[in-house]
Amino acid sequence: MAMNKHDKIYLAGHRGLVGSAIQRCLEAGGYDNIVVRSHAELDLTCQAEVEEFFDREKPGYVFLAAAKVGGIGANSQNPAEFFYQNMSIALNVINASWKSGVKKLLNLGSSCIYPKMAPQPLKEEYLLTGPLEPTNEAYAIAKIAAIKMCAYYNKEYGTNYISLMPTNLYGPGDNYNLFTSHVLPAMIRKIYEAKTSGKPVVLWGDGSPWREFLHADDLAKAAVMLMERYDYEDIGELINIGSGQELTIRQLAELIAEVEGFRGEILWDTSKPNGTPRKLLDSSRLFALGWRPKVNLREGIERSYQEFLSFSVENQ
Repeated sequence: MAMNKHDKIYLAGHRGLVGSAIQRCLEAGGYDNIVVRSHAELDLTCQAEVEEFFDREKPGYVFLAAAKVGGIGANSQNPAEFFYQNMSIALNVINASWKSGVKKLLNLGSSCIYPKMAPQPLKEEYLLTGPLEPTNEAYAIAKIAAIKMCAYYNKEYGTNYISLMPTNLYGPGDNYNLFTSHVLPAMIRKIYEAKTSGKPVVLWGDGSPWREFLHADDLAKAAVMLMERYDYEDIGELINIGSGQELTIRQLAELIAEVEGFRGEILWDTSKPNGTPRKLLDSSRLFALGWRPKVNLREGIERSYQEFLSFSVENQ
């Protein structure tokens, strides 16, 4: 069920890292009927507001990129908030999409849905085969519920809802708040502050976990491609998207330090959690469809650092 360039597309979460990348990709592809709403204009956790919006706008296609996200610290300290907000968004948007006759929906998930100790690389069929990583369990359970909700609606109502599971993302519009950001943007800021202060940089854990990173613009191209060309019957319950490349958190810190020109000491606070020991997605199913990432990690970090510097200068 291919999207027409003039079809009405609702992009939920357009101000976030993922949503803004998808909007750029859609606009570059000539899509000219993209509907967006800020949180002040539409509270996606409020069922009445969401249903009224869908009744009025009647979008043909939906990208569900809205979510409450954060790093290990925020997830650990606010599990109820992460669960409620993400669960409410999924329940409201997916159900309203069905009620209003949306032709196709793409649900953005997260690689944290997989069990903490699942075999590596992580295949789609490993979902619900073991315990989750405790530090972000609440967020993961809400994301798993959204995947299952899409699958149940497809089964019972014949809808065409697909779920895409990205690896760790970074890119334009990233969040550099040290409490709520993810590891890569947090490191960019921490190392920058250490460089400007002349002090050592202190990072969480021992640097041993392995991680995979993907630029948000690469994710967006995959998401739009899947919406344009592939239906639920082609993809199944969910499909992974990653770069296929991994490095340790210690190696990531060294790479960011090199990009920033930081030559000071990097210290590791082992009283803080490491998170999952390794998290590499098996993206072979998506690769078989012809997609490949274009932005290598060093290039992406260089771009992100320049963006961070521009924000830092503006806020001084």
